[in-house]
Amino acid sequence: MFRATLFLLALSASAAWCRGDEPSSEPPGTRKVWTRVGPLGDTPRRVTDAFPLSDQKNEGGWTRLEPLSDEFEGDRLDPGKWNLGLSWWRGRQPALFSEKNVVVADGKLRLTMRKETLTEGDRAQGYHDYTSAAIHSKVGTAYGYYEVKARPMNSAGSSSFWFQHGDGPDWGTEIDVFELAGKSPDFERKVHMTLHIFRTPTETRHWSVPGIWEAPWRLADDDHVYGLEWSENELAFYLDGVPVHRVENTHWRQPLQLIFDSETMPDWFGMPADADLPSTFNVDYVRAWKKGEPAPKPQP
Repeated sequence: MFRATLFLLALSASAAWCRGDEPSSEPPGTRKVWTRVGPLGDTPRRVTDAFPLSDQKNEGGWTRLEPLSDEFEGDRLDPGKWNLGLSWWRGRQPALFSEKNVVVADGKLRLTMRKETLTEGDRAQGYHDYTSAAIHSKVGTAYGYYEVKARPMNSAGSSSFWFQHGDGPDWGTEIDVFELAGKSPDFERKVHMTLHIFRTPTETRHWSVPGIWEAPWRLADDDHVYGLEWSENELAFYLDGVPVHRVENTHWRQPLQLIFDSETMPDWFGMPADADLPSTFNVDYVRAWKKGEPAPKPQP
């Protein structure tokens, strides 16, 4: 039985990449944080797809949340569940999000990064030579269990599963369940899990709570199951059904959109080698559960 002691950790923003201004090096207060060191140990055996891998007996009382669950069967993205791209962001420069890089095939969601020439208009906005991909859910969500089976692209392009947007004017939060670089020196085994605060009703600084677990194997070599259990009191991150990171929930209580994307991150992972492109981030499924709450309503 897995047991862990939570300890108070002074937060350091230097270990995490952010999607806006650099986070504050002195965020307000401390919170309880734990991160696994070393291998996973024994992993749970999948008996049923009805419940999270980490809770196959459904001791948590989970009910499937269909608007945020997708096995990616068929030959196109389900327009009732997903929006192509991100309406509030065109991608991290130099790569531009492109709808043509989002494909559903062979039972998987495929998000691809390419080397290609962009238009003069795009170049004027700082986008050049690369395209990538993103989708986001039509519904916002908060507390629940979110699980994906995925394999990052085999390049220095990022492969990410995260939650953002939809906070309203007073709140700006983000949950990065994973940000992976499948083929980048010093990053091929690292799972980055980061919580961000961009604004609150009383705080305007950007600060973050980083977490890194280092796998004993190269992440892009196989599919793995990544999970987030998001509750009022805690955010718990899982890999192959085993906890790898826990953070006390002090701020992340607003409904957010579920996002998959790939990005160029030149200041963090470095730029992908041309020889490694195109490269593809594959998602086999996303499954979501709630504890007896009504399903959220889709937004345009």
